[in-house]
Amino acid sequence: MSCLLPGKTAFLLLCLLAAVGCKKDSPAIQATPVGDAVAEAKPGTTPPAIAPTVCNFDVANTTLTNSGWTLIFEDNFDTDLSKWNIWTGGAFNNELQYYQPQNLTLANGVLAITAKKETVTGATTPYDATPKTFNYTSGRIESKTLVSANATTPKVRLMARLKLVSGYGLWPAFWSYGDPWPTQGEIDIVEARGQEPTKYQTNYFYGKTANHNLVRNATGYITADADLTTCYHVYEMVWEQNKLTSYLDGKVVEVKTSGGYIPSLFGKSEKITLNLAVGGEFFSNLDPSKIATGTLYVDWVKVFTSK
Repeated sequence: MSCLLPGKTAFLLLCLLAAVGCKKDSPAIQATPVGDAVAEAKPGTTPPAIAPTVCNFDVANTTLTNSGWTLIFEDNFDTDLSKWNIWTGGAFNNELQYYQPQNLTLANGVLAITAKKETVTGATTPYDATPKTFNYTSGRIESKTLVSANATTPKVRLMARLKLVSGYGLWPAFWSYGDPWPTQGEIDIVEARGQEPTKYQTNYFYGKTANHNLVRNATGYITADADLTTCYHVYEMVWEQNKLTSYLDGKVVEVKTSGGYIPSLFGKSEKITLNLAVGGEFFSNLDPSKIATGTLYVDWVKVFTSK
């Protein structure tokens, strides 16, 4: 156990009386080179109240393949977006942006998704061609490959190396879902608010009929020990039949079993999604006059499976 008493004497006395191991706080975490082991969730794991981070953390594929994981999807954004469907049109949740291909750019192996303040008119959503005027534009991509935790591959590891975006009213997200929503489920690996650069949320949704979510009280709140918008970090979710395990820079930060419907996701098929929304119901008391613009950077996306 960790002894945290003021004064060296009291510290030593309590450790002796406890008759158990006593250790000081762990030393500062050092940058982990590519290829170092990624921690696995163990029964009884208690995520830290403040999640430790490593600036520009990275993970080599062999780190996971040597541990029994199989790579089934990878995009390092070196060439094009041929592995993705590009969303064109508005979205839902009272978001303010119009999604268009022009806001997606590739350079030096990085995908940049940029929210801009500009007025355009376009389809209300890809499913509703009714013209609507938008004051912001941004980008959204969805993988052509579907992923599923099922009897054949009971563990699915969804990973992305991201530099989150800073700016009031910006809503970057890394998630997966299937159609019709939420009958195939939705898993939110990262949802962040641009004005809260050390925080992000996790969540999931499921319903037996279209547009009717049954999950309640499943949101996870992660607070990091550093600004997540200043350098790259690796965000992961391991999807299993009875739990969803979140990792930040190789360390477990949440084990989600609440909400009542995680087992209902098993066997469903979902597409990986990356987007940068502007405004919407994710914000409380949003002041439109303060909305900023900015860019979400994506270095890579990978999916591994395991039995």
